[in-house]
Amino acid sequence: MAEVQTDPTGTQTAVRPQQQNPHRWRFFRAGGFDQLRLETGEDLKHLSQLDQKLWLALSCPTKGIDFDRRTLELIDADKDGRIRAPELLAAVNWTCRMVRDPDALFAGHGELPLSLINDRHEEGARILASARRILTNIGKADLAAISPAEAADVSRIFGKTQLNGDGIVPPSAAGADAETAGVMAEIMKLVGQKPDRGGEAGIGQDEADTFFAALDAYLAWWDEALAKPEILPLGEGTLPAVEAAQKLSAKLDDYFFRCRLAAFDPVAGVALNADDKDFAAIADTDLSAGAAAVSAFPLARVAAERPLPLGRGITMAGINPAWSVEVALLRDAAVMPLLGGGRDTLSEADWRDMQARLAPAMDWLKRKAGILVEPLGITRLRAIKQNNVQQKINVLIAADTALAPEFEAIASVETLARYVRDLVPLLNNFVAFKDFYTRRGRAIFQVGTLYIDGRSCDLCIAVEDPAKHATLAALSRIYLLYCECTRRGPDGKPTGEKLVIAAAVTAGDADQLMVGRNGVFYDHDGNDWDAVITKIVSHPISIGEAFWLPFKKVGKFTGEQIEKFATARSKANEQQMTTQLLQTGSQAIAGQPAPPTPAAQQQAFDVGKFAGIFAAIGLAIGAIGTALASVVTGFLNLAWWQIPLAVIGAVLLVSGPSMIIAAMKLRQRNLGPLLDANGWAVNARALINIPFGGSLTHLAKLPPGSERALTDPYAEKPQPWGLYLLLGVLAGIAIAGWRYGWWARLLNWG
Repeated sequence: MAEVQTDPTGTQTAVRPQQQNPHRWRFFRAGGFDQLRLETGEDLKHLSQLDQKLWLALSCPTKGIDFDRRTLELIDADKDGRIRAPELLAAVNWTCRMVRDPDALFAGHGELPLSLINDRHEEGARILASARRILTNIGKADLAAISPAEAADVSRIFGKTQLNGDGIVPPSAAGADAETAGVMAEIMKLVGQKPDRGGEAGIGQDEADTFFAALDAYLAWWDEALAKPEILPLGEGTLPAVEAAQKLSAKLDDYFFRCRLAAFDPVAGVALNADDKDFAAIADTDLSAGAAAVSAFPLARVAAERPLPLGRGITMAGINPAWSVEVALLRDAAVMPLLGGGRDTLSEADWRDMQARLAPAMDWLKRKAGILVEPLGITRLRAIKQNNVQQKINVLIAADTALAPEFEAIASVETLARYVRDLVPLLNNFVAFKDFYTRRGRAIFQVGTLYIDGRSCDLCIAVEDPAKHATLAALSRIYLLYCECTRRGPDGKPTGEKLVIAAAVTAGDADQLMVGRNGVFYDHDGNDWDAVITKIVSHPISIGEAFWLPFKKVGKFTGEQIEKFATARSKANEQQMTTQLLQTGSQAIAGQPAPPTPAAQQQAFDVGKFAGIFAAIGLAIGAIGTALASVVTGFLNLAWWQIPLAVIGAVLLVSGPSMIIAAMKLRQRNLGPLLDANGWAVNARALINIPFGGSLTHLAKLPPGSERALTDPYAEKPQPWGLYLLLGVLAGIAIAGWRYGWWARLLNWG
């Protein structure tokens, strides 16, 4: 049992008791720090006891890494898009419990052997039974192992199984009982449907309960009407009569009230009817039977105590055409059945009597229940009730639900199959970066390889927001290329797929790396992407680059200055020539003598006005020559063995500071900020030293054993550098012989 200790602040902490025989861990040194070696099942069993300060990472995202997405989703218990240490430990502990021998997790199984499943406890036995059921359902009962893909193929596993433990039953589950299957189809139409594990649509207990509750309520509502004759004076014909009366209720009340007003004052009768102005206002409009302007007119001509004409058959003389259909329906559905046939008119008294006789039905309709099932009709609903279909459907759903534990174990088969295949590789990229630092495989954060500028970059990381990523990734002191990658289909057209990567450049130089340059990115599935550089985070790449950097800067500066001087002189000459041509042309037109020739102007320039300038230039050249002579003389005064040391010293004086700074920065390259900027929680300084960094980027070189033809038909004319070198050596020997008296001694000896 764990002990509880209280620190000075009052905080209580649970402390595990000291084990008599603690597990012996093994570590390897890489990246400047110790990393855990996971090699045995005992290492996995005791992983929860290892201090997490020794873990290389404490969390990682489920996106942007080259790993099986489904496995990561299964480990991510809280579904927050991140894998944390407790979630990974829970997966490890569960897997160790579900297998007979945890050492088998290091065997690299691509499938789950059935013999590996530990059936010595109830959960393992269910998983083993479910694995065998899966293989049977997909027609592979004789196999001794199951793959993650087979365990996840829901449509094949449950495609031929009507009852699959999810509580959803399709109509086909009723078998030969066509009546029950038909009711289930009607429930799906009226209440809704759900897909079961096999992909077939069906209903669950909620849908069945909703339907039958509505059915019972609707039947009870109808039974009330059948028990009280006054509710349905016309039987089933009462409902159409009520509907017809309700449609004209307001319009009839309006008509009869107008007729009473006309009886009160004959003058009012004229005003209560539509007059010439009303008809003139609608004369130019579409006078279809449903026009709003016509509908506003009274039902019929208003007069004192005048009954409403009902017409005969389809002839509705005297009725507002906009309401003729409704009046005819009222006559046939309500007036004739309730008040007797042969009527041509409806008085106000008859209207009030008819309303009173239909009032119980109207109140009953207001209490209507179970409207959901009304489309089926009362006859169909009574048949469903009498055939006891509800009980049959409930039995099917209960039988399906009873299989839930067995079929839920099927999901565990997929989980276990994926963990057996993927858990150890994930641990070697989480607890330790074994795959990355041993270079025997690729790390899960390496999404592919970028080929650009005669090199390939293996450390490529997927990035969502380059600007945000670069802010923290710059602290890694790694030279980074941010590239936007797009794919093209077989027809050469863009597919719309896009990917942004950050590629680490750790060898060569950056002379030809610039924003906008194109390359090709290959993902680990072998797909090629068009890549273009969009952003660069500049840091030293190599010590060799730092050695040549000062010379390149001096050469670049000198070239730029020469180019600027040449450009300025070219523009000045062009301007002078243009001015001279314009002056010559204008003077020729005016009949004036031609201006002095450029040769004459140049002669005046050289000899006269600017003689002082050339004198100053001569003095400067003389001073430079004197300085160079002093340097050469001092250099020649050295002993022969001091000369190469002086050359090396001069070179180091120029390149040394750059190389020292580059070496210091290269030794500080850290993988941590590069991953942290992508959502990781790296728990150590994952250094990338100079030798290891050089292995992450490969420069172009000829394969071993290749033949190389040195003849280039388009090569520039070769210079006799060998002759120049020989003459230089001879001149050096002559000067050295004169300086040290070799020739004098030789002549005296002769």
